[in-house]
Amino acid sequence: MITKEQVEIFVTQAHRYGEARLMLCSSGNLSWRVGDKMLVSGTGSWLPVLPPEKVAVCDIISGQVESGVRPSMESVFHLGIFRNRPDVNVVLHFQSEYATVVACMKNKPLDFNVTLEVPYHVGEVAVLPYFRPGSPELAEAVIEVMQEHDAVLLSNHGQVVCGRDFDEVLERALFFEMACRIIVQSRMDYTVLSRKEVEDLRNSLGLARIP
Repeated sequence: MITKEQVEIFVTQAHRYGEARLMLCSSGNLSWRVGDKMLVSGTGSWLPVLPPEKVAVCDIISGQVESGVRPSMESVFHLGIFRNRPDVNVVLHFQSEYATVVACMKNKPLDFNVTLEVPYHVGEVAVLPYFRPGSPELAEAVIEVMQEHDAVLLSNHGQVVCGRDFDEVLERALFFEMACRIIVQSRMDYTVLSRKEVEDLRNSLGLARIP
């Protein structure tokens, strides 16, 4: 059973992500695994000012909504990630400024390892083509790619990151945004860490998800 205190924690974290300027208005959605249930922002809700009455509760296995709140239209891929990734407890879909600029580029970068924080905190970033928001095709593509990644760029749409807890997800989203800001502000004149340098990070820090 989801408690009032758990809903309050979720709302506080949603506001925290909004204060970090990771989304505008209703452009993002957030979910949190609590046992075999998922708390997720309701459809059309604004994470920066999310009220408790706009938090939906779903059963992770069945997907059944167990509250009177309609979940975000992207809740299908949130559920799929939780089902496939027992190590993941938080999923965030967001549209931060520079990462969304990169998502709309004609020739998108495929390597975001501009600083050591990216392979350390974000890992390899997958890039997906455009799918209509809320569509089965988008959900299927995100669920599939997130089996092996913790971050994905959605072309002409936004970003999704996942992690063990709220802090890890915030950190992952912010460093992804930082990398994209470097890429954009450099006018595509930037360097990335070599594969050898990334491999050295993996060996020295024991990070399984560094490419």
